Amino acid sequence: MDIAVVGTPEFTLGFQLAGVSHLLNPEGEDAMVSTFKSLLNNKSVGIVVVDSAILAALPERLRDQLSASVSPTVLGIGTEEDTTLRDTIRKAIGVDLWK
Repeated sequence: MDIAVVGTPEFTLGFQLAGVSHLLNPEGEDAMVSTFKSLLNNKSVGIVVVDSAILAALPERLRDQLSASVSPTVLGIGTEEDTTLRDTIRKAIGVDLWK
């Protein structure tokens, strides 16, 4: 299974340096929505990493689909404090690792 990273070129650069090759830099809301819809249907992608600011800007219905998705698992990360990763781990394994 592949790891896909979605965000600005600045966001994806670190992942590229770490060896992740599936990098997506869509520009505009329509391109972002289209990218996430195609990733949800891509069976070779197991994890999607996205900037939490971009994730928050997506339409609510798509965000709900992404958060409910098991394969691929969507992880929003960023500089702002966010509980998305914590909630995803708790949902996946049933234990809060931060306690």
